[in-house]
Formats: sequence, C-alpha cells, structure tokens
Amino acid sequence: MKTRTPISVYILVTVGLTVMAFKMFAHDSGYFSSPFFWGLLLIAVILLLIMNSIGDLVENENVKKLSDEERAAYIKEKNTPYFQKLWNSAFKKQSATEEKDILIDHGFDGITELDNSLPKWWIGLFYFGCIFCAVYLTAFAFTDYAHPDAELNSDTKIMLASIAEFEKTAPQITLENAKYSADNIAEGQELFKTNCVTCHGENAKGGIGPNLTDTHWINIKQKSLFKNVIWMLENGSPNNPAMRPMIKEGTITGRDAEKIAAYIYHINQETPPVTVAQGGAAPQGTEVKWENGNE
Repeated sequence: MKTRTPISVYILVTVGLTVMAFKMFAHDSGYFSSPFFWGLLLIAVILLLIMNSIGDLVENENVKKLSDEERAAYIKEKNTPYFQKLWNSAFKKQSATEEKDILIDHGFDGITELDNSLPKWWIGLFYFGCIFCAVYLTAFAFTDYAHPDAELNSDTKIMLASIAEFEKTAPQITLENAKYSADNIAEGQELFKTNCVTCHGENAKGGIGPNLTDTHWINIKQKSLFKNVIWMLENGSPNNPAMRPMIKEGTITGRDAEKIAAYIYHINQETPPVTVAQGGAAPQGTEVKWENGNE
C-alpha cells in the first residue's frame, strides 16, 4: 500500500493554481484584496481538509488488513519525509538484479544496453511543460492575459491616469515660469503633430502657416524664441485669426505649450533650417536675432 501525499502539498498546489487562475483570467490585478479571492481559497482549503480526514479513515481501515510484514514496510515508508521520497524516486537507480530484466542484447555485434525508463524528474518537467503550455495558450486565446496590445493599453491607461493626477496638483506653467528642457523635445514633437502640423507642415517646414525653422518671424512679442512661441500659443496671432489662442481656448495646457516651444526652439536653433530648395516655405516676416537663448 502506498503512502498518501501530505495535505500541506495539496494546499500549496491549490494556492498556486488559484493565484495562477486569477492572474490569467481576472481583469483586476488587485485580486489579493478581493473577498471573493480569499473566500474561494478558504473554501478550497476546507474541502481539502475534509478530503484528508476521509483519506485518514480509509487509510486506517486498509492498514488493518495488512500483514505484519506489509505493515512494517508501510510504516517505514510513511516515516520517510515526503520530499526525501520524491528525491529518491527521481534519482533512483536499478539494482544489478533489476538490470538483468531490462538488458537488451543486440546479438549480432555483442553490444548490450539497458532499456532504462526516462528519469521521473524529466517526465515531471515534461508533463508540467505540457500543462503550462495548454493553460497559457487557452488564456492567450480567450483572455487578455499575455497579449502585448492589452498590456500596452493597460499600462497606457495607468500612465495617463497618473499624469492627470499629477497635473491636478502640479503648478500651472505660464509664460513667466516656463523653462526650456531638452527632455520635452520628443513629447513636444508629438504635440506639434497633433495640434500644429496642419498649418505649419511636417517638421514645421511651413504650409498654410509660416516656416518655423528659419530666422524670419511675423509676430515678435518676446525677446527669446522659446518665450515667443509660448506667447503665440497663449494669445494667438494678431495678424492671422487661424493662429488661435490655444491655451486660452483650452486646446492645450501651459505644460503642453512648454513642450511644443521646446520642440520649435530645437528645430529652429539647434538644427539646420528647411530651405525652399528642400521643400520649405519661403521666409515670411522680419529677420530676427533672438536674445537670452532659450530662456
């Protein structure tokens, strides 16, 4: 008669499988704080304890039916720690007598070999891999688990929520306190594509609106280019109603304007201008030499 697996092993496996199931199929990642999760786990543990108690009763009845020799062997095996038995089973080697039963004689060349079974640790890993693969593919096919797009959408929502929360308490960016930062150039470029590219063209080379990469400007309201762009975004153009006061209208925030201004400063002052020969719009307005750098 074989000894039973300890109840502690069943409980550990059940907890692991429950966490895995919630991880794969639950949409809310905060399931550890869910009463449903802990209630389900508690019910599963209680059922395992009941099953173990019934197993004890069945085992005691079966032990009574064993002979003295069988009972002694059973008690010896039961007193061996469970994980020690697993180790012994995984790396057990056959005796010399057992080798005679699994010996293969090829006959014609005198070569002999043993028809060994695969190691149990290898078989265990193989079946674990098969089961994991089946569960993973099922979750991948029928849930959002492990989908790069779903993970990206989830992370994006979390990021946007954190940004919105930050902007609630962060000081507003105005013309007076706006500062240039090279870290804002990339985001400023994306904001420019969303809000400005229709008039000013790709890479700000000009179109309906003027070329923003050259040294000529129609509206000069500040001494520095960086602040002049923010002024324009806040107040619009006195000469052209198409250039609206985007900050005052609520189309963009002061923080967005700071990023757009950083991008325009970068393409105007730190990169070569897009000339007419390269497809840029012809210069408009007055040539200007900005003061105070990017302040």
